[in-house]
Amino acid sequence: MIETEKKQERILLVGVELQGMDNFEMSMEELASLAKTAGGDVRGSYTQKREKYDTKTFVGAGKLEEIAQMVEADEITTVVVNNRLTPRQNVNLEEILGVKVIDRMQLILDIFAMRARSHEGKLQVHLAQLKYLLPRLVGQGIMLSRQAGESQLELNRRSVRNQITDIERQLKAVEKNRETLREKRLESPAFKIGLIGYTNAGKSTIMNQLTSKSQYEADELFATLDATTKSIHLTGNLQVTLTDTVGFIQDLPTELVSSFKSTLEESKNVDLLVHVIDASDPNHEEHEKTVVSIMKDLDMLEIPRLTLYNKADKVADFTPTQTPFSLISARSETAREDLQALLLEKLKELFVPFTIRVPFSKSYRTHDLETVAIIDQREFEEDVEVIQGYIAEKNKWKLEEFYDGLC
Repeated sequence: MIETEKKQERILLVGVELQGMDNFEMSMEELASLAKTAGGDVRGSYTQKREKYDTKTFVGAGKLEEIAQMVEADEITTVVVNNRLTPRQNVNLEEILGVKVIDRMQLILDIFAMRARSHEGKLQVHLAQLKYLLPRLVGQGIMLSRQAGESQLELNRRSVRNQITDIERQLKAVEKNRETLREKRLESPAFKIGLIGYTNAGKSTIMNQLTSKSQYEADELFATLDATTKSIHLTGNLQVTLTDTVGFIQDLPTELVSSFKSTLEESKNVDLLVHVIDASDPNHEEHEKTVVSIMKDLDMLEIPRLTLYNKADKVADFTPTQTPFSLISARSETAREDLQALLLEKLKELFVPFTIRVPFSKSYRTHDLETVAIIDQREFEEDVEVIQGYIAEKNKWKLEEFYDGLC
């Protein structure tokens, strides 16, 4: 973890740009944000263009000497490398530089460990950390004889493997309970909406606006990790569920994608995805591509989608990369009403229209219908009420009791 109890660690960033590499500058900027999110004090960065990474030290000898000088001159305590290091590279760099060296993957894992709040989230992060650690258990017996060192190393590996097995067992039990709850939600007639997007796009702000409940939100990466599902009323008695999950990021460690698969799959079982994008971020187009790529990996591209470009108050002229789209400011005074209107408009596109004639003597039967349908118009004719609206395909069966009064 970057931040200690005594003081901030002084961070130096290091990156290597290979030929044909896309978005290198964006990736380095993001690395700085990650380091700051973890509580570090970023003192500078060193980058180098190479045809391939140095197999022993990641960067070339000349650049490594410059880095070593910077580490000593500025009292750097941690070097963060913007790529996944091999165990050998990690050990060599620490020996040469004399300070702690971590890579982008470990930094993200550290942040996740800081942010996880639920029991399941903590288990998932711990599992990811152990899987990341296992191949890096080297050099444990340097001060011992070779035989003793190898024995200790094997004991450490065995301990980590046992911990991995135990956590995976616990997660299976948690997942079984999650699956039971998920099945109940799937059986529920409530229309399910899921928020999805790059980290720090504003999903938690939108969640808070629509639910009027406090969920941690901040201008930082991975402010929210655990999946959260809440019920909301969009209009009248119409009730839907809204789910928020962890934000995505470029080059999300495979250990985390695997560990958080069950959490991310909360977004797979929704009827509508709301893709939230930070319109003020100059790299928003690349962020969108990252999210869509992960959606593809999770087989979520077929789910209906509403694209929301957020933080409109921070941009003057904006050209979207996705259409259709809506431009909003989730922190504005009218945000709640704006979001509700956009969602209702989208639901009308997805729902099927209906018209029913309900005798006054049976008007009480419309209450349950109002919880799953958009009631657009109500008119009274003699002894009947004519109701026009929209309802989800999966809930059309609720109109059966009014079949004798369908128009």
